[in-house]
Parts: sequence; C-alpha cells; structure tokens
Amino acid sequence: MQGDEEQSSDLSLTVVPQLGRVVDTGERFEPYRVVDGDGVVVEAIAIYFRELLAAGRSPTTLRSYGMDLLRWFRFCWAIGVGWDRATRDEARDFSRWLQVAGKPVRAHWRAQDSAVAGVPIRAGEGYAASVRAHSETVLRGFYDFHRDEGTGPVLNPFPLDRSRRGGRAHAHHNPMEAQRNERTGRYRPTVPSRIPRSIPDTEFNEIFARLPSHRDRALVAFYVSTGARASELLSVTNGGADPGRQLITVVRKGTGRVQELPASSDAFIWLRLYQLEMDGAIPRGRRQPLWWTLRRPVRPLTYHAVHRMFERVNTRAGTTATLHSLRHTAAYRMAEDPQVPLTDVQLVLGHAQLSTTQIYLTPRKEDVIRRLLAHHAEQTQRAAQRVLAAPAPGYRPETLQVLFGAGS
Repeated sequence: MQGDEEQSSDLSLTVVPQLGRVVDTGERFEPYRVVDGDGVVVEAIAIYFRELLAAGRSPTTLRSYGMDLLRWFRFCWAIGVGWDRATRDEARDFSRWLQVAGKPVRAHWRAQDSAVAGVPIRAGEGYAASVRAHSETVLRGFYDFHRDEGTGPVLNPFPLDRSRRGGRAHAHHNPMEAQRNERTGRYRPTVPSRIPRSIPDTEFNEIFARLPSHRDRALVAFYVSTGARASELLSVTNGGADPGRQLITVVRKGTGRVQELPASSDAFIWLRLYQLEMDGAIPRGRRQPLWWTLRRPVRPLTYHAVHRMFERVNTRAGTTATLHSLRHTAAYRMAEDPQVPLTDVQLVLGHAQLSTTQIYLTPRKEDVIRRLLAHHAEQTQRAAQRVLAAPAPGYRPETLQVLFGAGS
C-alpha cells in the first residue's frame, strides 16, 4: 500500500511531453480536431465533438474543450494509461499535476523552428484555479458521454463530490440566498471571486496616446465604448457600421446572435479616418470585414493580431492592461452612470444573468482609495477649523495657524 501511495505521489510530478495539438480545420461540420503526436485524429474526442455540435455548441467551445481534453490525453500518454482505462487514481494525480507541475512555458514562435517535436518544455507556474475547474467540468462531461454510449469506463474517473451526489439539488436552499453549485466535482477547486480589472483614466489616456494608427485608435475607441468582446468587434462588416445612428452590428460570442451596439461618436470619427487612409487598399463590399491588416497584401484582422498590437502598446506605455480590460472598463463606466439602468448594461454586454452584470457595481480599488483619502483630508480640515475657532487655553493662535496651515 505504501508503494502504491509513493507511485501515485510521483505521478503528480510527471514530465508530460507536449504531444498532439488542436487543429483548426476550417470546415463547418468539423471545425476542430484533436490529433496525437503522430498526427492521427483521437477518435474518442472526435465522437464527443460531434455530440457537442449536434447540441448546438459553438466552434469556440469545441476549441476550448479540445485544449482541456488534449491536456488530459497528454497526461495519460505520459503515464502509459489508456483514456478508457483511467481510474480515479489517475484523475486525482492529474488534478494534482495541474496544480503542482505547472503549465508549460513555450518559446517565442521565431525560436520554435529549432525545437524538437515531443520534447517536454520547461514548466512554469501552476494552472489557475479557473482553468482547473473548467478542465474538471469538461472531463466529467466527456466521461459521462462515453459511459452512456458504452464506449468508456463504467465509473467516471471525475466523479461528483461525495457529500453532494445524493439528494435533490437545492433541496434545502433558501431562495433569498445566493445559489450554490450542488453538483460540484470531487476534484473541482474552489474558484475565488475576482473583481474585474478596469483601466484607470490616466492609464487609458497614456495607452491611447501611443496607438500608432487610426485603425488601432478606432478599435480601442469601439472596445471601450461598446463593451464588445475582442472577437465580437472583429466580426463587424462594412454594412454593420452605421455612423448615422452610431451603431455597429456584432455577432455575439457563443450564441451567434446578431446585435446592434451603440458606440461613441469619437469611435466613428477614428473609423472614418482609418477608412480614408486605407481607401482603395481594402474591399468596400457591405459583407466584407471592416477591419484589415495594415501590411500589404491586406488580410482580415484576427484576434491574435489585435492582441499582439495591444501588448506592444502596453510595452511602450509601461502599463499592464489587457485587451479584455477594455470591456471591463466600458462596463464600469456604463454601470457608474446613474442615467443608464443596469438592465441596459446587461443587454449591451450580452450577459445571460443580471447577477453577472452586478459585479460591475463593486467599487474599484483606485476609486475607494481616492474617496477615502479625500475623506481623511476633509476630516483633517474640519478638525483644524474646530481648533482654530475655539483653541484650548495655553496655545498661541499664531502657532496653531502655522501648524494647521490656516495662515496660508
């Protein structure tokens, strides 16, 4: 028994080669495939992907699920256990491996030509709790599917928590209290609640001043005024921009729903300058993409290109903001306006639940510090006025004036 425990503890420190990858096929009916180190499609994942597509899941969901499944299959390949032979011991060790061994740190893409396929890349810091929680949910659903189909193990390696498997969900739940997840997995970590990080006005102004082109200024202005996700704004076509009504039409991530979003007038001014600058170099059809690369030959702008552009601007400005922080900044600005109902903010952001939008009512750290410092200054000023109005016996008035600044 002791030898088994030592072997199990060693598995959590296993060096896992980075074999296989998630392939973007560009096909509508099979947008993503997961292949092993030899380039062979992993059939168990392909079958599961077909199930997800039949259930209406988006291609981005498949890619996200594929990354979690590939991580698990790499671990199984490294320890020499087939995915359909995995037990809860391997699932436990995999959960510890995510937490202990750390995620790989890949070299820059220019230096990857000299890398040997399959060679383990050095480990960095551990995976975040949110990544581990998402991985546990995906793998539990994957094994539930294959168990029902009769193609996987009878016992799910990623079971529900022992204390929550029995009984009806929310059986003793108080409707006045916040709901809690009654079907938490045994190996699912607790994800700490995080306050979305917005960009302070001074930092945003510094970033905006260092944007190198009209296209980048238009992009950032639309991001910070509409609250659209990065991929959603890139889905806008020429016909989807309506300067007369100050609206842009985006395709919502996940649902694929088409929605009009109001934007600031400054964003449309920068957009017009960008279009005049690129006149004759980009297609002008209504169904053509609105955003294009600046380098010739021009190509439709991708998320990774915009992400890299924003990273370069952050480096020049000496800031640490992320592209997604622009969405948080827009949400905070809208939520702080008393003239904008929170339900309107929910609709613009595309949140399914109002409780998701309510997190933007949480005060930001810099605002709390600013208001409390102003409060302390006000209290000091009031105390000085009280002392000067009725000084204690024995104090010279001119000394109190110098001390509290009243003389100036």
